[in-house]
Amino acid sequence: MKKLIIASLIATATSFGAMAQTSTTSPAPTPAPADANAPLPGANSFTEGQAKSRLEANGYTDVTDLKKDDNGVWKGMAMNAGAKVSVSVDYRGNIVKN
Repeated sequence: MKKLIIASLIATATSFGAMAQTSTTSPAPTPAPADANAPLPGANSFTEGQAKSRLEANGYTDVTDLKKDDNGVWKGMAMNAGAKVSVSVDYRGNIVKN
């Protein structure tokens, strides 16, 4: 009987100890920098609207003439810092101002 009580106490203490431990979470990952070789050719799953939204979220305005080329890269024109520029969005979402 004593062994059963001792075993129960040990099991209870172990489970309380596990509950008292604090969990740690790793910090949110930082976005990867744009690839130095961008725009990268590849099967681009972005729609025209998604490519435009990505450009706008990165400070480009008046995005026009977006067309996907034979390499799967969205290319078009946009305003950036007061100038009209040629832009590209590759399959990874890298944005390149040409």
